[in-house]
Amino acid sequence: MPRSMDRSLGDGGMPLLAQLGVSFERYGEGWVEATWTPTASAANPAGIVQGGVYAVVHDAAMNFAANAGLERGDRVSTLDLHYQILQGASADDVLAVRGEVARLTRSVGYLASTILDADGEPVSRATATFLVRRA
Repeated sequence: MPRSMDRSLGDGGMPLLAQLGVSFERYGEGWVEATWTPTASAANPAGIVQGGVYAVVHDAAMNFAANAGLERGDRVSTLDLHYQILQGASADDVLAVRGEVARLTRSVGYLASTILDADGEPVSRATATFLVRRA
């Protein structure tokens, strides 16, 4: 049975995510959903979300999703992360984030995440490969 991730709701256990405006709201076996209202800390001086911040948000969402699909004591580590920014977002935009497991093997996890704007249009998408360490 997959582990309870209830204690990671909100900032996912990472104060940086709260500073960036990310809040994990819901999860299930192998998926997670968050709201993200980028703060000034996530943006450049012009108020546009800085490109590298997307990597942090995607990595956190996929890591949470992977852990939500694993047994207690199992862990993952990011091996490879690729992301694309499809349109810009600004500080104070309301965004939705979803991370999900595409496949978990004994030692490797394949994951994807998407960030959508308030109209449901994609802002950014990512895929990643994770090392799975079983208890």
